Amino acid sequence: MTCCLTRARREEDVVRLLAEGLRNREIAARLVLSPRTVETHVQNILNKTGFVSRAQVAAWHSRHDLEA
Repeated sequence: MTCCLTRARREEDVVRLLAEGLRNREIAARLVLSPRTVETHVQNILNKTGFVSRAQVAAWHSRHDLEA
């Protein structure tokens, strides 16, 4: 994930919760979204970042969050 990557606000929320280790259904419940919508957000995040797993997104977020 690059520093200048543009993400929608909801994608930011999903990244944060994903980094906490929540599953799609748990993220959906927290954000009052359908699990399918969360799946779409996760896939969009993976496509934008070039990552292939949720773990990569979570690791990036953890490093990025510490640097901020």
